[in-house]
Amino acid sequence: MIWMLQILITTAEPQVPCYFIFGDSLADNGNNNALATQAKVNYPPYGVDFPGGIATGRFTNGENAADILGKLLGFLNYTLPHATATGPEIVKGLNYASGGAGILKRTGRNLGEHINLDLQLKHHGMIVSKIMSLQGNNATFTKDYLSKCIYTVGMGSNDYINNYFMPDKYNTSKRYTPDQYADLLIHKYSRQLESLYIHGARKVVVFGLGLIGCTPAKVSDFGANASGCVDKINAAVTLFNERLKPIIDELNNKFGSAKYIYINTTNISLGDPSSIGFTVFWAPCCKPSVDFGKGQCKPNQPPCNDRSKYIFWDGFHPTEKVHMGTASRAYIAASPLDSYPMDIRSLALLKL
Repeated sequence: MIWMLQILITTAEPQVPCYFIFGDSLADNGNNNALATQAKVNYPPYGVDFPGGIATGRFTNGENAADILGKLLGFLNYTLPHATATGPEIVKGLNYASGGAGILKRTGRNLGEHINLDLQLKHHGMIVSKIMSLQGNNATFTKDYLSKCIYTVGMGSNDYINNYFMPDKYNTSKRYTPDQYADLLIHKYSRQLESLYIHGARKVVVFGLGLIGCTPAKVSDFGANASGCVDKINAAVTLFNERLKPIIDELNNKFGSAKYIYINTTNISLGDPSSIGFTVFWAPCCKPSVDFGKGQCKPNQPPCNDRSKYIFWDGFHPTEKVHMGTASRAYIAASPLDSYPMDIRSLALLKL
């Protein structure tokens, strides 16, 4: 794991006028707080390293990758969660991400309420209409404005964690082989990514899936192979990622006025984690609860003392330090394999 931890945070004007975030718990910044769901974390020790030590609903100890990318893009304030945003600040962008959400509508229902990707996109369509109203109902101006913004999408983890590899709750693993399931997901996902273009997006960042078979919760559920991870889960995720990258080319060929890019999250996570100070690779920093959202932190229990040494914060989610590495290498690729066909900084500066 070769992280680029030296991040340059600009204090100049943002590189893009607005920043919209679609995703799951890796990017959720409070959208689930008022929902009837196990997938919410607005309680300590979450947020112990966030400014003010506040448990905002982020599934980590501090900032997540979406927050850090916002800083790298030059935004001084955090992108607001859609659930609580009101007024003219929506023109700077919103975060629609929701813990438990997936590409498929049925994904994550075992956890309770959540905002799946279809619903996130529906909410965004309504927000675009509100932005147009705020900008004087000038469709041409709003279209040009939105075309300069950055849109990030990270989906699919829950379609495996809280669907395919949960045979006691879902029958998808009985109905589909891993290849067939990856095809099913990609077919729907490509249409969802197309809908962003319809709503005015022209600079779209699509994050691939990480090695979710290495999460402490999945290793606990299935048992580790010689690799230390659950190989069958990582193999299934690889099938999804292998199909996702070609979709980027298809979308770029179909929409000549847009640029979609792919972030290879798996490649970013490969390497030797000890080279940058990680010493605890498999155990979570906090004490996981077995009855309060399995894999999430047990409420109000103190976490490990030195979070910088841990890869995992809880049973599923990385620590802020890992989020920092992901965001920095997505923004400026440290390897040609990190992003395709360009990194986020290049996309932000691209003139379309």
